[in-house]
Amino acid sequence: MVEPTLRVRGFEIYKEFLDAAEQVGLVADLREVMRVAPPFSTDTPHGKAMSVRMTSAGDWGWFSDTDGYRYVDRHPSGVAWPEIPERVLDIWRAVSGVDRVPESCLINFYGEGAKMGMHRDADEAEMLWPVVSVSLGDDGLFRMGGDKRAGATNAIWLSSGDVVVMGGNSRNAFHGIDRIRFGSSDLLPRGGRVNVTMRVVT
Repeated sequence: MVEPTLRVRGFEIYKEFLDAAEQVGLVADLREVMRVAPPFSTDTPHGKAMSVRMTSAGDWGWFSDTDGYRYVDRHPSGVAWPEIPERVLDIWRAVSGVDRVPESCLINFYGEGAKMGMHRDADEAEMLWPVVSVSLGDDGLFRMGGDKRAGATNAIWLSSGDVVVMGGNSRNAFHGIDRIRFGSSDLLPRGGRVNVTMRVVT
């Protein structure tokens, strides 16, 4: 198993985990997922529109509306979620440290001005399994906290090809993306950031 570049509050951060060619290949795989299950916009349970667009692959996809946060087995169009690309699963196998494979691959797209408020991944049946996150495209300022929304935090710029593992003490920790440096990467022709998050759901 590969060792992380650094650990912050239990978050394991793998800088430059994917080289340029691997990033290009992964983006091509994700484009095929998005062709079958196009990214869509959604609302929080409070009725506020999220600034990121999203889609998913795997058995389960993440969804949010005024009825709450939850996993669903189909895209809003009614089609089944595509399979998780093998390149994505290879990353999980390399860094997760567990034998079980992810059942959901959430794909978030951050355009100019998009961000993600402090939150924790708590819609899964068990919190035993890590969450693995992959950054592609523009830099994103990743904020890491503790088990309460308020309190001290640390932040680090994640660049294209970086991978973060949230397990152990960080599995239940609050985290978010403050902002992106739009245009800081040429991986995506029109700019922006793609975040790929793998999770065990059931």
